[in-house]
Amino acid sequence: MKRISIVTITYNAERTLQRTLDSVLHQSYPHIEHLIVDGASKDATLAIAEKYRAQSPHEIVIQSEPDRGLYDAMNKGLQKATGDYVVFLNAGDSLYASDTIDIVVRHTADEVAVIYGDTAITDGEGRFLHLRTHRPPEHLSWKSFKKGMLVCHQAFYVRTDIARQQPYNLGYRHSADVDWCIRVMKEAERQSLALVNTHTVLANFEEGGNTTQNHRASLLERFRVMAVHYGYLQTLCLHIWFVVRALFRRLR
Repeated sequence: MKRISIVTITYNAERTLQRTLDSVLHQSYPHIEHLIVDGASKDATLAIAEKYRAQSPHEIVIQSEPDRGLYDAMNKGLQKATGDYVVFLNAGDSLYASDTIDIVVRHTADEVAVIYGDTAITDGEGRFLHLRTHRPPEHLSWKSFKKGMLVCHQAFYVRTDIARQQPYNLGYRHSADVDWCIRVMKEAERQSLALVNTHTVLANFEEGGNTTQNHRASLLERFRVMAVHYGYLQTLCLHIWFVVRALFRRLR
């Protein structure tokens, strides 16, 4: 049976962590490794995590130590993951349904590098607001992200050996996840491996995360990421089109 590693990054996350843990706890699929990588929280985060470990049927690993930020912690999680596939589900995010991992596992195979799906946006209490504006394409490739991050990080399951070969670039503060996803998909193409659409909602993403709170800096950094992968001129032209399209929609 395939084993799925879920990595949750936390830092002073007592407000949002329980929802994330509950969504993993109630999964019907039994072969789950849940890695909680904490940045030396000073609130009740670790107490919540320890209580969860005591009641969970899954394998729970908790590590707490200072880090150099979100993506450094994510790299630590990548190195510790032992499952066949890995996904990042940070505090405040959650698995969409109790059979989400079952659905993902049905699509696993040695020739499949990435399994992906849709994402629901929730409010701070976990209530559904709407599906994510960017919707996953039928056929995903690394070139798809020219149009934006069409698949949310939390709905992007990667074969662990490939994921570990592509550590997060700590030179990026807000958009290393975009860069990582593109590099993973490039490697999948190099190895002629498949990217499989589950055609279902896989994750809940809480509105107002790090990228939202640092919107302008994130947009500028995302432009840099896209210019690296797709070329400066093409990225500039695409962004001009994004602006024109947004203005046109407002005028309608």
